[in-house]
Amino acid sequence: MANTKQAAKRAKKSTKQRAANAGLRTKLRTAIKKVQKAIASGDAAAARAALLAEQSVIDSIADKRIIHKNKAARHKSRLAAQVKSMGGART
Repeated sequence: MANTKQAAKRAKKSTKQRAANAGLRTKLRTAIKKVQKAIASGDAAAARAALLAEQSVIDSIADKRIIHKNKAARHKSRLAAQVKSMGGART
């Protein structure tokens, strides 16, 4: 329990921010799953399009420091490698 007005306000703000961050993490996971689903479908063009569309989502979440920039780069790199291995699709 907060002992001061300042502590009470910070607790309230932290709760709101935590909820916002959780929503962004969900958005990140959804973006990654969309690309993985496109890769699993076997359509190289669709997978490439999905990757291009979702890279900006991954980057924006890293810019907001929800995840570390290196983690974002790792996700993008691994997805790009999977798309590239399908053949015929460049990123």
